[in-house]
Amino acid sequence: MMSTRPLPEKPCVQCGRPFSWRKKWQRDWEAVRYCSARCRGEARTARHGTRKGAINAARGMGET
Repeated sequence: MMSTRPLPEKPCVQCGRPFSWRKKWQRDWEAVRYCSARCRGEARTARHGTRKGAINAARGMGET
């Protein structure tokens, strides 16, 4: 039986939970910041306000 090395981990910048390296991230592991699409979306919403508010602000309209 082959022994496996532990996979690298890093904390998610949104939720703080540790997540492990995945093969699909092998080319850009250093650039990966979020553990999931949900955390990436929440971070975007936190940066830009609510999605509806961000869209309205981009159109020059007040929040509804």
